[in-house]
Amino acid sequence: MKQALLIIDAQQELIEGNQEEKSVFKKEQLIANINLVIEKALASQALVIFVRDTDVAEGEGEGFQIHGDIKIPSSYEIFDKAATNSFYGTDLKRFLEVNEVKHVVIMGCKTEHCIDTAVRTATVNYLDVTLVEDGHSTTDSPVLAAEQIINHHNKVLHGHYNVDHFSMVRAAEEDLFQPTHDMYRE
Repeated sequence: MKQALLIIDAQQELIEGNQEEKSVFKKEQLIANINLVIEKALASQALVIFVRDTDVAEGEGEGFQIHGDIKIPSSYEIFDKAATNSFYGTDLKRFLEVNEVKHVVIMGCKTEHCIDTAVRTATVNYLDVTLVEDGHSTTDSPVLAAEQIINHHNKVLHGHYNVDHFSMVRAAEEDLFQPTHDMYRE
């Protein structure tokens, strides 16, 4: 089965923050886990895909780029998006279809926006999803702390399904490219 690691909005300014926004919760752990899972993806011959949000740093400069501490592999794909949804207005869906990808591992920022949307959209588009439990982050909102937002999404997205395809939430240290979805199918 072909697989892909989808790293969403792991951009310098989004992770580190700027004058208006704080850095994301546990940014060092996020970066370390992204690097760990990139190594696992490469060892499993999974595709590595980055998605960048053109709203970050007004779509230019160092702040728009993938975070400098992320070990970008020599072979990867990159898609730029203008919407919360990584699949909207990009060739991501087509790229996954052409490459016959059936399972995506998702990481990045921000939990309640682009990560949540990617998980749900991927299942609707006939993909099994593994969301990395300790591989996505966000900032505090006016009503919830970042840690609460992350924990809530890990809970509600674990087992989120669209009949045949669904999401599992697993830790970065697990063997993420050995999907467990078939254990739960009827």
